[in-house]
Amino acid sequence: MAVEIKSKRAVVSKAPYELYMTFVDMRNFVQFLPEEKKQGVTADYDSIHAEVQGFNIGVKVVDRVPYSRLEYADDGAPFQFHLTLHFDPAVDPYKTDFQIVVDAELNFMMKTLLGGKIKDGLDKVVDALVAMSEGRMPEGVDPSMFNK
Repeated sequence: MAVEIKSKRAVVSKAPYELYMTFVDMRNFVQFLPEEKKQGVTADYDSIHAEVQGFNIGVKVVDRVPYSRLEYADDGAPFQFHLTLHFDPAVDPYKTDFQIVVDAELNFMMKTLLGGKIKDGLDKVVDALVAMSEGRMPEGVDPSMFNK
């Protein structure tokens, strides 16, 4: 069953091109992982792969619309999904109206178990981007992990 899950929309204090460039290269994601999670993670410009709890999971970029939209798709995940990041100009040219949309093939049980957790996770990512763009530490992030 196709399920669409949307994050909250929020204004990030970065211009659309700045925020877009952070997500366009999949190698950038590896640098945000804690050191103990980097083992077994491989990335190139278009894709990232990792083993998580015995599952091989991959994500690849399937569409790039410069400074406006990025679309990712599963590349060996336990279920099919598309993840779209929207970078819309805000009223202020140095800010971005940002939202994440997930389209996933989830059966009823998976939707019931994961649907709310996926939405909560997406909202936390958006909140963290807003916080970091304003020079604040995102809630739940240990600042000492950046002092290594």
